[in-house]
Amino acid sequence: MENLLRPVIVIGGSVLITLAIGWATDRLLCKADARDRDTPLWGLLRRGRVPYQLVLCAALLRGSYDQAKLLERHQAGIGRTLTLVLIGSAAWLVIRIAAAIVETTYSRYARAHRDPARVRRVRTQVELIMRVVSAIVIVVAIAAMLLTFPAMRAAGASLLASAGIIAAIAGVAAQSTLSNMFAGLQIAFGDMVRIGDTVVVDGEWGAVEEITLTFLTVRTWDERRITMPVSYFTSKPFENWSRGTPQMTGIVYWHLDHSAPVEAMREKLRDILRQCPAWDGRAYGLVVTDSTPTTIQVRALVTAKDADDIWTVRVTVREQMITWLMTEHAYALPRVNTSEAVLPPHRLPYRDGASLRKDYDVPRTRRG
Repeated sequence: MENLLRPVIVIGGSVLITLAIGWATDRLLCKADARDRDTPLWGLLRRGRVPYQLVLCAALLRGSYDQAKLLERHQAGIGRTLTLVLIGSAAWLVIRIAAAIVETTYSRYARAHRDPARVRRVRTQVELIMRVVSAIVIVVAIAAMLLTFPAMRAAGASLLASAGIIAAIAGVAAQSTLSNMFAGLQIAFGDMVRIGDTVVVDGEWGAVEEITLTFLTVRTWDERRITMPVSYFTSKPFENWSRGTPQMTGIVYWHLDHSAPVEAMREKLRDILRQCPAWDGRAYGLVVTDSTPTTIQVRALVTAKDADDIWTVRVTVREQMITWLMTEHAYALPRVNTSEAVLPPHRLPYRDGASLRKDYDVPRTRRG
């Protein structure tokens, strides 16, 4: 009976203690979150309750398994397995706690500062820092797991002796990867591009959706995702429409007939913009910028508070102006002349119906 009760008490007691402590900790976090609504820290810490319970259970079992007298032949293997679980769950818990602290810090900063550009910059830096911290914790956890095996500890001296050669080989083999990692850090702390910025890369317009240490994802206006190495943004020019202030100026072109009512178009542009909510009211203008033998080029300048609104203003002005011209001034639209051209005076035909000639080409003969 003792051989049966001992493992039940040891294992069952460890599980029950883990559940009880986990439940009590979760209740305390819930009360703290309900009492302090200004910070999301306590609610974010609740995301770590699973690794927290794994750490408790693995620690209790690792410390009391020797008393269970169960599977004594495999006691060393079971103990090493519990140690590995303890190390892995502890690393998981550390990452969750770090993520909660970082996210709380970012939330407080975002509430305290109203500048969207600065908030996006801090968000980019925070995410990259969190990725670095996660990578370091994972590497340390894997190293700690490997050191639990005696063979790995014995091979440590030889590994350290060959570390210089391995580092040199890895540096040559992973040159592009390392350059991308350094480029990612340069982007994060150099404020070149931030999450949420509107950019134009390789002729594609979109918003930066994700930045990692090695690649950057741009979400285009048609919901496509363009993934590019971060080294692209440190080695090639690109357009960042969100640098400085997000305010933008847009251009709309029309090709019209020479008889187009330019002054009336200026008044119509003003009326269209007054009825367009996306126009920020800063400035507008309409001028003739070019002319050809058949048409003139009319350009309108409009402003808006960001890239999305400037697109709305441009398409609205273009559509409504064309509709107004078709309805009120159809003669102003480009057309192809199919009738005979008006000739200059010296090219008019003779009254007697003779063929077209210049007066000075054939001299007249005086009669009588």
